[in-house]
Amino acid sequence: MATMVEFASNGIDAQGYLALPDTGSGPGVIVVQEWWGLDSGIKEMADRLATAGFVALAPDLYHGELAAHDEMDKAGELMTALPADRAARDMSGAVDFLDAHEATTGDAIGVMGFCMGGMLSFVLAADRPDKIKAVVPFYGFPQGDAQPDYSKIEAAIQGHMAEHDDFFPPAAAAELESTLKALGKSVTLTVHPGSGHAFMAPHNALGTQNQALYDEIWPRATAFLHEHLG
Repeated sequence: MATMVEFASNGIDAQGYLALPDTGSGPGVIVVQEWWGLDSGIKEMADRLATAGFVALAPDLYHGELAAHDEMDKAGELMTALPADRAARDMSGAVDFLDAHEATTGDAIGVMGFCMGGMLSFVLAADRPDKIKAVVPFYGFPQGDAQPDYSKIEAAIQGHMAEHDDFFPPAAAAELESTLKALGKSVTLTVHPGSGHAFMAPHNALGTQNQALYDEIWPRATAFLHEHLG
């Protein structure tokens, strides 16, 4: 069962896509969008998490704006124009909503993000260490001046990156993994051989979707979330 919901975000209302498991309850997971927006692909990933037993909430960080999968220029513009502080507030508000929801079990919340959402999942983990205890970022991580204070992260991290990725290079992923390990964090950022950016995307907008790799990774990712969230 899935529906659009509203939640408080620093004095305003934000929206998100909430998917519930058939069991009616389960651990909470925030799903963070790609640069397209809250599109069919992100909703499908939330649905798949619900099928795996999680209460999944994907906040709409673009507040209703959306780029079609053949509008890469528009997607880039939307991502560039997204105010970092608003995105942080919306994600934090989504955490509070999910934590308080009657269907959510336990005190720990997870986050799964894709591309831009993979990057933002690290930001959310640093902003909300009180709640975020497991992070699964896909082909995305902070770079340059956009990096959070990693020392604040308390979550375990299982990341999945692409070998052929001009947006988030494997060498930078390896450097980030070393940085996090030096801080004593529980982290693995795996670069999957032969993969291209967005290899998990159901819409296959870039022509890089890899079903065999999805079939390998998805059980590992959901088992990791259950391990740390319940």
